[in-house]
Amino acid sequence: MSRIVNCKKYGKELSGLAAPPYPGQKGQEIYETVSQKAWQEWLALQTMLINEKQLNMMDQSDRKYLQDEMEKFLNNEKHDVAEGYVPPVD
Repeated sequence: MSRIVNCKKYGKELSGLAAPPYPGQKGQEIYETVSQKAWQEWLALQTMLINEKQLNMMDQSDRKYLQDEMEKFLNNEKHDVAEGYVPPVD
């Protein structure tokens, strides 16, 4: 049976992640407060941002940019999207 978390992205109880996605405090916070659904949506957006903006994950500033965008996305704040991207309607 999957874990249930109160997802901060959706504001309701949803299935949680199987394991923390990052090491340390940040990974634990995500594990405890982000649903599987929200995390999968972030991973898709992250891939689009990396490709669209041609980010280099060896570059500290590009990694910082993605971290900031992840925080915005998961906290329902205005965040960057790939140019021309239209989010799906639920």
